[in-house]
Amino acid sequence: MFARCRPDGTVAADESGRVDVKYKPDAGAKIYRATAANLKVTPELENDRPIPDDEAEAAAPRAASASPSGKKTAAAAPLVASTPGQNVIVYTDGACTGNPGPMGIGVVVMVDGRRKEISEYLGTGTNNIAELTAIERGLEVVEELADELGAPLRERPVLVHSDSAYAIGLLSQGWKAKANTELVERLRVRARRFPRLRFVKVAGHAGVPENERCDELARAAVTSGAGRGTHSARARR
Repeated sequence: MFARCRPDGTVAADESGRVDVKYKPDAGAKIYRATAANLKVTPELENDRPIPDDEAEAAAPRAASASPSGKKTAAAAPLVASTPGQNVIVYTDGACTGNPGPMGIGVVVMVDGRRKEISEYLGTGTNNIAELTAIERGLEVVEELADELGAPLRERPVLVHSDSAYAIGLLSQGWKAKANTELVERLRVRARRFPRLRFVKVAGHAGVPENERCDELARAAVTSGAGRGTHSARARR
């Protein structure tokens, strides 16, 4: 297993204490999230130097893979190297009871020791709309926190985690939108405001804590039907 490390070889945990890990050191390998406390360097590798991202890219260029149906699927976004603690971590998820049906979103944003959670009911629509809207709301929260903190958060690496291959494909892999075109274009415009924005595909319902939390928030919003607007949001430091 390979873990995201700092130049000195120590693991680069984010604000939640978790680390991006892969089973292969190439750019297209699937990214998992592990608790830093559970990681230990194999004794025979203790003196090995960390593998820079550009070497991993050169060893295995990023490419799309084919699914059993023959359609191409997006490879996971490359990991982002940055000063520890400077990443803006965003997790998003959308839920829909029926498709179409009542929609809800869940968002978790972590930056500079702060954490903000959103649970918001959207009304009736599709699961894809919920997934895209969750990402849009996550980026809005980053901008709101930038105003509160007086920090240029948009200039930092912003890592948006989602379990929606559909949303990530539309926003980072150049997929053509066949539906929800206005929403997709609006979100693409917003995404361009973040020069170091990256999307990370996570496995849904696989025990990734913040992804599971977003799922809880989204489903709670659907169940409660709390209505539109920020009064349905939950936030905590």
